[in-house]
Amino acid sequence: MKIKIQTMLGDIVVRLYDETPIHRDNFVKLAKERLALLCILFLPLAAWAQKQYYLPTAGASDEEKDKPMIEVYLPKETNGCAVVLCPGGAMRWLSWESDVVKMASFLNEHGIAAIGLRYHLNKEPMPQGMKIPPMVDVTHPEAFPQADANPMHNASGDSVIQLAALDAKAAIRMVREHADEWHINKDKIGFLGFSAGGGVAIAATMSADSMERPDFLCTNFGPSLMPVTVPQDAPPLLIMTRADHPNVAAGLVALFMEWKKAGANAELHMYGDGKGPYELMPQMGETTTETWSSQMIQWLKAKGFMNKN
Repeated sequence: MKIKIQTMLGDIVVRLYDETPIHRDNFVKLAKERLALLCILFLPLAAWAQKQYYLPTAGASDEEKDKPMIEVYLPKETNGCAVVLCPGGAMRWLSWESDVVKMASFLNEHGIAAIGLRYHLNKEPMPQGMKIPPMVDVTHPEAFPQADANPMHNASGDSVIQLAALDAKAAIRMVREHADEWHINKDKIGFLGFSAGGGVAIAATMSADSMERPDFLCTNFGPSLMPVTVPQDAPPLLIMTRADHPNVAAGLVALFMEWKKAGANAELHMYGDGKGPYELMPQMGETTTETWSSQMIQWLKAKGFMNKN
């Protein structure tokens, strides 16, 4: 008899016993061996088990698959830090596998709780006759007054950004409410946004109250999607991007300048190799972009959100 087990690593087939006759004593021994194997196979899955929590920002018309929620990934040994992951996807889809699942595994390895955020998306069709916006390179951040790098403002799109920002603030609030249960320090909770998710995290930070305010803000090639007004209690900001990412790089230079002009803490990592977006990647010594994740960990340590050892 065989059974097939679906895992994150693919399907695994386990033979429980052969169809040929077998002595009872040998059968018991074989069954114990197979049971032990099953326990070994399921142990990583149990350690990776996560829970989903719907956010109170869901609308009455939201379909089940679209309702904003958080997915919680807790490490075996926690250092108290938690990161709310805001995945990218141009406000029309979510890059969940790369920006949440893979990042959660990486963060958990460093003792950080990872919270994947599913936020409201734009379901409206693209406007007819829409013109492609001009491409702005990194040398012209002044093209984006108040660091607003959104190339296509319209009422529908802007309202979705506001809804997504409400989702992000609700996520921070929910993490703080569950902090004791999840062994998280209420003063070490922040955002990591990718692409459009960075814009969502920035928008949420600008309008957050004390319970919703992140303690730190990290954005990976994710500029602001609306005019930036830096809050008085602005958290430290870490920006990471490639220099040859049209519009994005210039928008993030502008964001860095807005934070600095307000007297807030900000750091900018501008990588000179490759073009466009990227994700978690092995550090093979071939590019500087591949070091972004370890540099973020170092930044969190330097800012006191993680232990330095």
